[in-house]
Amino acid sequence: MSVAYQNRHVLEDHISGFEAAPNPNHLAVVRRPVIFSVLGHGGWEDWALAALKAMPDISVRQAGPGEWLAVSETLGAESLARDLALLDPARISFFEQSDGRVILRLSGPSIRRILAKCVAVDLYPQAFAEGQSANMLCCHVGANLARTGPDRFEIIVPRSYAGSVFEELMEMGREFALTAGFAD
Repeated sequence: MSVAYQNRHVLEDHISGFEAAPNPNHLAVVRRPVIFSVLGHGGWEDWALAALKAMPDISVRQAGPGEWLAVSETLGAESLARDLALLDPARISFFEQSDGRVILRLSGPSIRRILAKCVAVDLYPQAFAEGQSANMLCCHVGANLARTGPDRFEIIVPRSYAGSVFEELMEMGREFALTAGFAD
């Protein structure tokens, strides 16, 4: 007997009913991001960060001391793994997180006010600049928050908590007419 599995995003059922033409404040769920955790070995952290930042088609997110998330929407997992393997294995270790993480992209003029309801960090540009990221609690869930533009943030959450974080963000954004859908 053969079994056919349907490839569905973990937020497929949560998003139905919210999908609409995007308002200025919008939450976009990234369908198939590639995410790797990268660990710099003792003493090689600066080298590892410089090597990651030199790689094309990835964004680097700080996840802890000597630890980063390498995120790509253009590279496949095998391609990024191959690129990471070319770096010195005595200096870094890496492992894929793509199936276990979800990226929520928030944008709009009121996004800082929405996020202020569920994260305990100052999101003004002077305190949390573009390109900066950090691990923190978001809606009571451990997440990685990155500022990717003037009014744009990305939250990486564990797959098993994505539904509750999505619902909390939609509730927090209701007064600002937050809409949601899958990213293009």
